[in-house]
Amino acid sequence: MSGEILMGALAPHPPIVVPEVGGAEVGKVAATQNALRRLGRRVAELRPDVLVMFSPHAPLLPAAIPVLVSPVLGGSLEGFGAPQVRMEFQVDRELADAVAREADKLGVGVVQVSGETPFRPLTLDHGLLVPLYYLSEAGVRCQLVATGIALLDRESLRQFGRAVAAAVRGLDRRAVVVASGDLSHRLLPGAPAGFHPQAHRFDEQVVESLQSGDVQAVRQLDETLVEKAGECGYRPLLMLLGALEESGLRPEVLSYEGPFGVGYAVVSWERGGRSWPVRLAMVSLETYLREGRVMPPPPPAEVPAEFGRRAGAFVSLKKAGELRGCIGTIEPTRMSLAEEIIYNAISAGTRDPRFPPVRPEELDQLDCSVDVLEEPELVEGYGELDPRRYGVIVRKGYRTGLLLPDLEGVDTVEQQVAIARQKAGIRPGERDVELFRFRVTRYH
Repeated sequence: MSGEILMGALAPHPPIVVPEVGGAEVGKVAATQNALRRLGRRVAELRPDVLVMFSPHAPLLPAAIPVLVSPVLGGSLEGFGAPQVRMEFQVDRELADAVAREADKLGVGVVQVSGETPFRPLTLDHGLLVPLYYLSEAGVRCQLVATGIALLDRESLRQFGRAVAAAVRGLDRRAVVVASGDLSHRLLPGAPAGFHPQAHRFDEQVVESLQSGDVQAVRQLDETLVEKAGECGYRPLLMLLGALEESGLRPEVLSYEGPFGVGYAVVSWERGGRSWPVRLAMVSLETYLREGRVMPPPPPAEVPAEFGRRAGAFVSLKKAGELRGCIGTIEPTRMSLAEEIIYNAISAGTRDPRFPPVRPEELDQLDCSVDVLEEPELVEGYGELDPRRYGVIVRKGYRTGLLLPDLEGVDTVEQQVAIARQKAGIRPGERDVELFRFRVTRYH
């Protein structure tokens, strides 16, 4: 039996999220703290043999990735006023050596670092210590392989990740791979790296791409935008994505926030798992069908930050690849997006006039997706539409038709608008029709 990567994670590393450092200020990063705790519990349940971690604050080399190979790695948050937060991990030297060999096969430079470096002492830096704090708190007890990063091109970083996966498989290890990194450092005036008005776009594109599982979009981010963000997590993330390529793991964004001008995203990659909103939708429908009641929204501490806001959402159900129900709201009608999903899931399963209500015995046969709608914008004509990127709303008076983007069989703007007009009951010859486009984030 070969080894495998059980789970992947992107974890931010602001020391303020550690209570012994942040004190009363830790409440300002509650979403991140709660997500890191959930992440820790999920890792602990898997009982991995080893954690493989990439940190941008470990030794940084220009052309080779440093792999830390001291027998024991330890460190504390003394530099952040919390010397009592101290940890120590045994290094899986056999796996570290295997990573170096596999990287060499793929043409990626690696330097094994076993003592003091010209840059800093060989210890656990805060990029490692902060995620390890929450993993240890959850009861994770295993060996560690830690690396820094290098100023390599994107493809080389990807190949290093693939080398990690090959080494894990070859040594029969059960591994969890963690990329430590914050997103933009320039979100607000007074942010640590200064302010840039476009920095937020980097975070938005990363989070949206991970939510939808679009790995290529992450890899192809505009280099100028990456530079404007002043981030520290992009290279570790590219290494992680390389490691997860053949794992079959799917991402779930547990939280995102940026209260101090630095973006903190907590993301887990898990096997065969449904995303948070899809799990919520299916639990809602099951509760309604089996118990005849509407489930209450989860406690705020358990709701990822992006689902505490208000937005419209559509829930779609398929059975054996065929549509079984789809109902949604263009604009928010509930107190939160989580609550919107709860009610729309019930409607999709029981109130779509095109289908009979879903029966309880069908639940295990259903595939579900959730589309979260951003605010629609008025467009002047077909040239501003794209059926792959945007959904469309066609409106004339009180008649409104909507079609979601990226639907099978809808390849042209003309097809998209025609279907939306038909849904609205607007005849082909009628004029003075308003067109709106909107983006969605689709969850599976």
